[in-house]
Amino acid sequence: MAKGRVLVREQDPSQRAKNFKEVCLGYNEAEAVEEAQRCLNCKNPRCVTGCPVSIDIPGFISEIKEGNFKNAAEVISKYSSLPAVCGRVCPQESQCEGKCVVGIKSEPVSIGKLERFTADWSRKNNIDLSKTEPKNNIKVAVIGSGPAGLTCAGDLAKKGYSVTIFEALHKAGGVLEYGIPEFRLPKEEVVKYEIDNIKNLGVKIETNIVIGRTVTIDQLLDEEGFEAVFIGSGAGLPKFMGIPGENANGVFSANEFLTRVNLMKAYDEDYDTPVIIGKKVAVIGGGNVAMDAARTALRLGAESHIVYRRSTNELPARIEEVHHAKEEGVIFDTLTNPVEIIVDENGCVKGMKCVKMELGEPDESGRRSPVKILGSEFVMDVDTVIMSLGTSPNPLISSTTKGLDINKRKCIVINEDTGKTSRDAVYAGGDAVTGAATVILAMGAGKKAAMSIDEFLKEKHSK
Repeated sequence: MAKGRVLVREQDPSQRAKNFKEVCLGYNEAEAVEEAQRCLNCKNPRCVTGCPVSIDIPGFISEIKEGNFKNAAEVISKYSSLPAVCGRVCPQESQCEGKCVVGIKSEPVSIGKLERFTADWSRKNNIDLSKTEPKNNIKVAVIGSGPAGLTCAGDLAKKGYSVTIFEALHKAGGVLEYGIPEFRLPKEEVVKYEIDNIKNLGVKIETNIVIGRTVTIDQLLDEEGFEAVFIGSGAGLPKFMGIPGENANGVFSANEFLTRVNLMKAYDEDYDTPVIIGKKVAVIGGGNVAMDAARTALRLGAESHIVYRRSTNELPARIEEVHHAKEEGVIFDTLTNPVEIIVDENGCVKGMKCVKMELGEPDESGRRSPVKILGSEFVMDVDTVIMSLGTSPNPLISSTTKGLDINKRKCIVINEDTGKTSRDAVYAGGDAVTGAATVILAMGAGKKAAMSIDEFLKEKHSK
């Protein structure tokens, strides 16, 4: 039987629960080479088919085996503009690593940690990965600087296009900047660096531009000289439960809470943007965003609870994120569903009424449906509630763009093979199309759209 994977070093749970420094410390050179030796270099690499951006995984791992880290970085750069991000936040266990042949009889190769190592080594050694084709002076607009937009922009810039990203916030990065906490994804060291790499390809980024208000897509196409547009604006509109008390002081959406902490540095005493939470925080939901919110609340000094209506086995969050949360002391109240937020005379949260649940028959998603247990009502002693129930796209872009079809979930409708919308020369991808999903799926959508835009513009200019 093949030996198990090389364990990655991490901060001690008792220490990291009190700081915002990165939890995972990554591989050093010797550890990376040792882990890479476990790869079988399969002739039919199933790991590649499991990667939404189709990275040549055996190719870059083979270079690591030989200690050729620069070559490994160059292999990855052909497929991904955000390797340090993907190596940290992608759900590898259900994608590339989930299809690894080594994983049949042992633990799969730690592909994500090797990608992270390669990207970090490249950054520390100032490797230049900014090669592009000659500039063609054809302008393309990208809406949103999250993973979908950055990927699309980077791929088009490599092909010689003049790309401008329009970002609504004052800082580029989208969910990478405002959504994922510092302890999972360092902002200056990782996110800013990878965005700077995309700028080095020639991509321009204009911040504080709200498409649909500052300028419309119609104006970009008809007046500003852009010949194609990619919409990667994400899904930033939070969902709530619709229960009594949701408007109380002390109730946040996870989106607002994480934005205030990550983008506005509420955790840093040097910034005048604090977020006030109580002593006991309940985070409603079980996905990765819920884990991020609960672990963030813990680091801000609160007793932090995950409240989830199904069992631990049904938690949609990554196994690693659940494991880290439990190690750090987050309390999991599963098979529990809130029905009312109790509000005091000052309009503030003073508790949360809940009911216990049991699992019944599977629902449309294949998961067993939670069913209320009669007579199981109880009050949870909390003074802050964070709703992490998913998000949907903001309708501003669709409502201000002629001929842009959306579905009943307010998501933009596209041709799934090309990323093209109902509007000529307009493409879309990521959460604006699917609703809230993963970083790597958004990147895959951006990559697909970039290929389609390139084909569209080449055909247009060949006539």
